[in-house]
Amino acid sequence: MQKLRVLYQDEDLVVIEKPAGLLVHPPQDRKNRVEASASVDVIRILRAQLERWVYPVHRLDRATSGVMVLALNSETARDLQAQFKEGKVKKTYLALCRGYVLDQGVIDSPLVSENEAAKEQTAITAYETLFRFELSVSSSKHASSRFSLVQVRPQTGRWHQIRRHFKRISHPLLGDTVHGDGKQNRIWRELTGDSKLYLLAWSLGFFHPKTGAWHFYRARFNHSWHQVFDQAGVCPCERNENQ
Repeated sequence: MQKLRVLYQDEDLVVIEKPAGLLVHPPQDRKNRVEASASVDVIRILRAQLERWVYPVHRLDRATSGVMVLALNSETARDLQAQFKEGKVKKTYLALCRGYVLDQGVIDSPLVSENEAAKEQTAITAYETLFRFELSVSSSKHASSRFSLVQVRPQTGRWHQIRRHFKRISHPLLGDTVHGDGKQNRIWRELTGDSKLYLLAWSLGFFHPKTGAWHFYRARFNHSWHQVFDQAGVCPCERNENQ
């Protein structure tokens, strides 16, 4: 079984980098217990890797990579879950979007959960565009293709929130096969050979439940993201988000 990169660990919690393609929890499908029992997910991998029980306190979509914190006891889990609920946790994502996104803005648009029959819930996403770039690759309507790298701070945690919100403002994320633009995905795939979802849980900050100290962690940029920076000719690596 594969191992996950650990950014920090003590007796109360562990911070990891989640790779794209992994579920956080085992599938919750009573009709498909065989699949659930054979699943490879963050919880199962980490429990085997650390040889101890692990408590999830938040989640990332399967296709999303980046920083996660997990508790190693129930008391710490309750504290961290409360911090997420009360908005004390600082979460920052990076997203590569189609087109030129505004300098900054807030998307305040209700979303339903995975169960489409459910009622809409408040969903708020703040964003800031870090840089924009244009490539001389023709799209269906234009002679070139435009892209924006956006820093995102979700204020709520709805299902596929960032992906669905940016689709609503006509700037879907690259590599999103559910809510994205198939033509732009194909252009990027032909250009780079990469078909991943360009959504990264870039940084995570929280207060340690036992010491009260502020902890801040940032994900590494893999080859896929370096291809973005190569195409754009700029990198956000030096931005100071540890606040």
